[in-house]
Amino acid sequence: MGKIAKPRTTKGLATLMAKVALEKKANNILLLDLSKIDTAPTDFFVICSCDSEPQMDAIVNEMERTSKDAGLKRPRTEGLTGKEWALIDFFDVVVHVMHNRARLFYKLEQLWADAAFYSLLEDGKLKKLKQKDVLDSIIGERISHEI
Repeated sequence: MGKIAKPRTTKGLATLMAKVALEKKANNILLLDLSKIDTAPTDFFVICSCDSEPQMDAIVNEMERTSKDAGLKRPRTEGLTGKEWALIDFFDVVVHVMHNRARLFYKLEQLWADAAFYSLLEDGKLKKLKQKDVLDSIIGERISHEI
């Protein structure tokens, strides 16, 4: 990833963690801006899926290493024992690394449907998404796994 500058904003931190997930081949990476939701536990969620336990470990380890290299306080990490859903908590940004089946089951995107949704483009920039498109794709993904 090269030299890592300390992110200046929570959106910058969320984007950095999304880039790390992309680098480690995570799929369906979404950033949810929760900052305008009064009851939200944090400002941003980064949600990504992985295909295997080793991939989950690689994503989490790289996020921890990247945060250290950027001079950030070490995040709290939970969920690595079950290998279904790992949380990396930076306080203002919470990263959810989920096995595909856990993501389909818990549907965080539906739970936080009032958030602003972003995807990460290959050039590292964010693209705002329409909630309806995100939710429709989740429903389609769930149906394709049930068949």
